[in-house]
Amino acid sequence: MFQTLREDFRVVFERDPAVRSVLEILLCYPGFHAVLFYRLAHWFWTRKFYLAGRFISHLGRFFTGIEIHPGAQIGKGFFIDHGMGVVIGETAEIGENCTLYHQVTLGGTSWAKEKRHPTLGNNVIIGSGAKVLGPFKVGDDSKIGSNSVVVKEVPENSTVVGIPGKIVISEGKKTEPKLDLEHGQLPDPEAKAISCLFDQIRTLEQRIKDLTAEQERLKAVVDPAGQVQNS
Repeated sequence: MFQTLREDFRVVFERDPAVRSVLEILLCYPGFHAVLFYRLAHWFWTRKFYLAGRFISHLGRFFTGIEIHPGAQIGKGFFIDHGMGVVIGETAEIGENCTLYHQVTLGGTSWAKEKRHPTLGNNVIIGSGAKVLGPFKVGDDSKIGSNSVVVKEVPENSTVVGIPGKIVISEGKKTEPKLDLEHGQLPDPEAKAISCLFDQIRTLEQRIKDLTAEQERLKAVVDPAGQVQNS
């Protein structure tokens, strides 16, 4: 557990350019504090001290605004940036080196006592306000855009945006081993569709102008009696 905590501590320096010192992380980073509470609560939970686990988790929620159920399974290198409003359900599974921004929900869609929360692969990034709902997997190296609502499985190396979430990039190639945190600069499928419509409208307008000009030219060579003039 302590090795995992060291990894959680290290990634704060890697993924937040605002951090300036170790002491700042220890005192002022609720995302890191929430992970500390979770690791301790999970230790109790896996040893069947369920009430202790839930109570520690509840304290973590009170102090950080981040709710992580102690039954969730979270790998090393987990980073929550800002974090307020993050909710992670009991049966959620999170791989290594994943990043969540504020107001992210890993939620369920069933009341049954079964696997009902999502599974995140390794190196997954979920943008602020995104909701991932259901017992499916988000593949390794994928990215969920801010405020997206994802209700279906996401393949590896994919980018998902929109409500409901749609895959706009699949099997994207990583250009460098470092995580790409530009979750706010993602393709917009709706804007692309509107742009295509505008292109079609401009094409049709030009076609109408051409047809109108051709009609006027034909009128110019026809006399009032309807006979074509000799030119």
